[in-house]
Amino acid sequence: MIENNKVAIVMTAYNVAKTLRRTVELIPQGIVDDIILVDDGSSDDTLKIAKELGLHCVRHPVNRGYGGAQKTCYRTALERSADIVIMLHPDCQYNPRLVGAMGWMLIDGAYDMVIGSRFLMAGALKGGMPLYKFVANRFLTGFQNLLLRQSLSEYHTGYRAYRRAALQAFDYGRNSDDFVFDNQFLAQAIWHRLKIGEISCPAAYFEDASSMSFRKGISYGSGVLLTCLTYVYAKLVSPRGTVFDSALPARAAQGV
Repeated sequence: MIENNKVAIVMTAYNVAKTLRRTVELIPQGIVDDIILVDDGSSDDTLKIAKELGLHCVRHPVNRGYGGAQKTCYRTALERSADIVIMLHPDCQYNPRLVGAMGWMLIDGAYDMVIGSRFLMAGALKGGMPLYKFVANRFLTGFQNLLLRQSLSEYHTGYRAYRRAALQAFDYGRNSDDFVFDNQFLAQAIWHRLKIGEISCPAAYFEDASSMSFRKGISYGSGVLLTCLTYVYAKLVSPRGTVFDSALPARAAQGV
């Protein structure tokens, strides 16, 4: 807990039995009140280990995708009365020790959400990021800043923290169930004028860390570009029928 704010960590998990225990061990003690793991149809011992660690577990019988798992994560965290919700990947690619710093950045209302950026300081390549991912990230981030009129150092990190109000500001249930969910959410946050902060977050790349395939990367990049163009269309023409349309009824939550 941070100044009477209940802090919850949420994890989307798919076959992370090799790294889950290490990730949880690195989470700072005395700050986090609740750790929620959504097992997205894993075929290994992910769920078994999560229960051994005392995590609150929700299981998807079939894989719903990264975005689909996030929707369950956030809904569950809000139902369990979280005031601050931090998305932490269970593959130990992002440093769990930063959750305290990210949580504190949200306390006084200066920010509605915080993202852990791998590019605020030099070192992404030194951390092992493949060159093609580095180039793609820099291109997409520059394109997004241009079209969304922002100056963020990165849009593609999975390390994110939210105030409860930020997760209630719009209906992200209409977003993709795939990896582009993150970018749709960030574009929606910008649309709704949420205050977004950044913190430097070195990341590690190793054999057991999750990695997007080249094919999925192409699909993800296309989705990012489409999200940007949709944002511009919504601004210049109309948000009607897009993920930026606040007048659309909220999609009913899927059962788990």
